[in-house]
Amino acid sequence: MKQADARLDDPVGGSLLLVGAMLLFSLSDASSKILAQSLPVLEIAWLRYLAFVLLVAPAVARQGLWSFYSPRPMLQTWRGLGLLGSSLFFIWALSYLPMADATATGFVSPLFTTALSIPFLGEKVGIRRWAAVVVGLLGVIIIVRPATSAFNPASAFPILSAACWSLAMIITRRMSGTDSTLTMLSYAAVVGFLALSAVLPFVWVTPSLEQVALAGFIGLASTGGQWLTVKAYRRADASLLAPLSYLQLVWSTLLGFLVFGAVPDHATILGAAIIVASGIYTAHRERIVAAERAAKRG
Repeated sequence: MKQADARLDDPVGGSLLLVGAMLLFSLSDASSKILAQSLPVLEIAWLRYLAFVLLVAPAVARQGLWSFYSPRPMLQTWRGLGLLGSSLFFIWALSYLPMADATATGFVSPLFTTALSIPFLGEKVGIRRWAAVVVGLLGVIIIVRPATSAFNPASAFPILSAACWSLAMIITRRMSGTDSTLTMLSYAAVVGFLALSAVLPFVWVTPSLEQVALAGFIGLASTGGQWLTVKAYRRADASLLAPLSYLQLVWSTLLGFLVFGAVPDHATILGAAIIVASGIYTAHRERIVAAERAAKRG
């Protein structure tokens, strides 16, 4: 039987891995935004997952069917669907929104993670963490600006993407220590590829060689980001890593300016700052709660 990857106590290494993952995700997002100007979103996602499958295939070939061994295969399938939903909704968001706006709004995911940790991980969430959730949602409202002329209905896409991502991360935490990194990557690749292949004939547009190459880079960057994320969560606690995920906002803002000439407005900056502050406080509270639980067990 294939053994799961061992958990390590390496917070510095885990932090560096997540920083690298955030950069790769931002590069993937910028490339997806370029492709979204000429190709359907479902096709972009399919090309991305095709590259994902091709990258994972050699490792799967070496391991054989053990690559897909999991004591809870349905949970891995739901994780794969969560990652697929996050990818699709975010590419749709990039089709209509500046990178900084989409990324900042998408960072509501730690707030969803807090809520989902109750039914999925059996955690208790206190009043202070719920207050941080409410503050974070206020930041989202500032960015989205509902009931104003600046409101864009596409702002719902990064929120839906965040919800799907949070579900996938909750499952990642729950499966950590039981399934290997290869198993998680294999399920994510195959589930997403098969689901997208079923609808691809209805949206297909023949891409150019340049578009295929860019899609290959998207697959490489996103696969590398997922691999680094899984490795990071095996080395450090989620409460430590959560604040570092906000570096993606820095990368995305920089790439949005360099590639698309987009500069975030004051509302986006203010809303993003509130979301980041609430997320960091939530991670801080989770770290305190985890330490208290460890002390009681000791």
